[in-house]
Amino acid sequence: MFFRDTTRRRAEAAGVSGWVRNTPKGEVEAVFEGEPAAVDELVQFARRGPSRAEVSSAEVTEEDPEGLEGFEVC
Repeated sequence: MFFRDTTRRRAEAAGVSGWVRNTPKGEVEAVFEGEPAAVDELVQFARRGPSRAEVSSAEVTEEDPEGLEGFEVC
């Protein structure tokens, strides 16, 4: 939960909406919506993770906004 909760806190601080969750394969998946600079900041964080995380790769796909509000850990 450390990676997901840290992502949530950073997203809320940056005013980014969306969600973050673990997949059945043990990966982390997230959706970020907001100002482009704030979203980019979250993407860069996800590429490296919190200090104790081990991130081997990150795949980014741009999609049309869904109009999400708030940020949640699923």
